[in-house]
Amino acid sequence: MDNSPTISVIIPVFNEQENLQPLHEELTAVLTKIAIPYEIIFVEDGSTDDSFYALSIIHSNDKSTRVIQLRRNFGQTAAFAAGFDAAKGELILTIDADGQNDPEDIPKLLSVMKEGNYDFVTGWRVNRKEPILRRLLSKTANKIISRSTQIQIHDRGCSLKLFKREIVIHIRLYGQLHRFLPELASTIGVRITEVPVNDRKRKFGKSKYGSFTRTPRVILDLITVSYLLTFFTSPMRLFGSLAIFCSLTGFVISGILTGLKIYHGIIGGWEGFRAYEIGNRPLLLLAILLIVIGVQLLMMGFLGEMIMRIYYESHDKPTYYIKQILE
Repeated sequence: MDNSPTISVIIPVFNEQENLQPLHEELTAVLTKIAIPYEIIFVEDGSTDDSFYALSIIHSNDKSTRVIQLRRNFGQTAAFAAGFDAAKGELILTIDADGQNDPEDIPKLLSVMKEGNYDFVTGWRVNRKEPILRRLLSKTANKIISRSTQIQIHDRGCSLKLFKREIVIHIRLYGQLHRFLPELASTIGVRITEVPVNDRKRKFGKSKYGSFTRTPRVILDLITVSYLLTFFTSPMRLFGSLAIFCSLTGFVISGILTGLKIYHGIIGGWEGFRAYEIGNRPLLLLAILLIVIGVQLLMMGFLGEMIMRIYYESHDKPTYYIKQILE
């Protein structure tokens, strides 16, 4: 008899000792009610409180619960990655340990995925229980990211997500990239949808993973994701375009300056030609700089193309992913 779980619940934990037992009770109640095999994986991310002790008690009383303790605080993205690597279920559900995500929304996510034949279902906290400034910043950031990545999602900060395990097998997470899981999943071609979910107030403690100091890192990771979505397999498209722009601008500026010098020579003779100096003009220096930068960008494009071929060929990486084959 196959006892492997159908769904793996991944929960990163950092200093949440008071929230863990209530969350576990809610999760087991919901998962038992929907009657599918499950496992709950807590990833203890180097907590400085008694979170691991609380998790060890939960584990001793519930053998469907697994606990992964990291050696130090590596961050939420690394904690999710550790959980993904350990998961055995065909489906993966991610949820925060602070109790703000409502486990009662899990059946809704499962139903939407099954009925719509989606690969990825992400939660959308319509009525967020957070300060207005935080909500405004989040809304603005989500709009910017949606325009940058062309993937319309209202709430990337919601950890309540359900997706097929086969998706994350091909994804390596680092930095703050867990926020961009839908975008990363889109690189292999998946159907994504968003579902309104309940957002609850935190009962104990305060937010550890959502501080404003992470904003610069999120912005840098957004640039990375935008590059991966657009130019990863063909870096020459980016560097070549920039090279052409810089080089053409440099040639146009130098051409105009050369034309002006020749013109002054025509109307003023040799003395006029000599009098119209362009060697010490900032525009000429700018033109030369732009041409040199253009050549460098072109070389970077060539190097990028070579690196991509080494990446795919040496690691035997596919350039496509098959969803299914009918025979």
